[in-house]
Amino acid sequence: MNHLASDDLLDAGPPGAVPAGREPARNAALHGTRACAEPTPGPEAPPGPEAARSRQAARRPEGDRWTAGSGKQNRSDARRGMVMTVTRAMRQALLAEMRRHTGVGDAIAEAFLTVPRHVFLPETPVEQVYRDEVIVTKRGADGMPTSSSSQPTIMAAMLGQLAVRPGDRVLEIGAGTGFNAALLATLTGSGGEVVSVDIDPDLVDAARSNLEDAGCSGVTVVAGDGTDGFAAGAPYDRIIATVGAWDLAPAWLEQLAPGGRIVVPLDLYGVQRSVALERAPRQTSGRWGSVSVLSCGFMRMRGPLAGPERYEVLDPATGLTIFLPDGRDAHGVLSALEGRVTARAVATGLPVDPTVLFDGFSLWLAVHEPRWCTLWEAGGTRLPPSPLTMQGTSVSAGIRDGGGIALLTTEKTGRDAGWGVGYPSQVEEVVARGYGPDGMRLADELAAHARTWLAAGRPMTDTLHIDAYPATMSVSTAPTTPLLEKRHTTLAITWPAC
Repeated sequence: MNHLASDDLLDAGPPGAVPAGREPARNAALHGTRACAEPTPGPEAPPGPEAARSRQAARRPEGDRWTAGSGKQNRSDARRGMVMTVTRAMRQALLAEMRRHTGVGDAIAEAFLTVPRHVFLPETPVEQVYRDEVIVTKRGADGMPTSSSSQPTIMAAMLGQLAVRPGDRVLEIGAGTGFNAALLATLTGSGGEVVSVDIDPDLVDAARSNLEDAGCSGVTVVAGDGTDGFAAGAPYDRIIATVGAWDLAPAWLEQLAPGGRIVVPLDLYGVQRSVALERAPRQTSGRWGSVSVLSCGFMRMRGPLAGPERYEVLDPATGLTIFLPDGRDAHGVLSALEGRVTARAVATGLPVDPTVLFDGFSLWLAVHEPRWCTLWEAGGTRLPPSPLTMQGTSVSAGIRDGGGIALLTTEKTGRDAGWGVGYPSQVEEVVARGYGPDGMRLADELAAHARTWLAAGRPMTDTLHIDAYPATMSVSTAPTTPLLEKRHTTLAITWPAC
């Protein structure tokens, strides 16, 4: 599922503002009046003027694209009936839940109240649709999810990062169900444009159908590789990716208008963060700088922007799985865990707080330690007591080298917690414990990373800054600045407040 950390979201700009250099006539001619709302039974609305339709057709670039909201009759009376049974109160309850986790601006809140999510998830029970949770919509032959409707809270947070303004032209990478594109269309208003690109033809067809059934106009759905963007609709004021990207595609940056902003769930050596980037001011070096960063977790892109990361199931019976961001194999890890060969646990000083550990320390470890890894299992006993358990799944992070591994684990200290009856009787602490060859050395190194993070002031996601440079550019930074080298960019990772 998607994970979210608190952060100050950016203001969406003054109401009704139109960015400099905008061509309002072009947008009005293409879309006319935008509508994205709950459809009702009955005859279609009368078509707009013939001249407007002619201008709209003339503006459509060649290729496999289709504009939703063409006025076709909804395909299913049963589906229309379902639409009518869902009340605004259900959306208001969802919005209230979202606001308990993150700031949601007025315009974004109104979009969530306006766009009927259930129309985009016709096979999902309505009561599940309006929960604040991710919903898997497609799986591959191996049973692994390949597409989903994202958790509404993270959707709202990323829309806040994107700061869409009325009249903006927006490119979305990853169409999914079409729900996010409908939200974007509502935010851009009648003068804006939204183009959504997806590599999966089935998803493209489903998104088009859902957008039509929702009565949402002004969204163009394109079948193609999102890595290439969609040059025919450029330049864009805003670009957002709704899939995890290992790198920034050059086409995205090239198709972004001056003064534009891009929001991407970006891989930071195995850890994802939703990063809002803008061109660095007053320079032409090609550097991009982050203006906000949030914790997130998205399915990763396929194709040219896929990373080298590797998932390997070590024990199908317990679901024990290892994630290796550098793509190495996991040879020897299972036997190391079974051997329990280690002299002692090494104190780390880390707090027993899952949010701090995984939003702070794991991020620090990922960008400083190329041998890092994560392991998880559901209901099994192979992992030692883990510092994080979610819905019955235990999760831990550590360092893997050769046939040895060191993991963060929780252990009781034997000291009386002093909290009284009904509370844990002993204090727990987070330690590093090694297994297999060189397990003790790896545990010492993992604990050393923890001490360094603590000494740096416990930096978290909300104080993280990322600079992205073209891969061909020589980057000059402080010796202690982590540099993540990608195919097209080099990312410089800093915590300015530390």
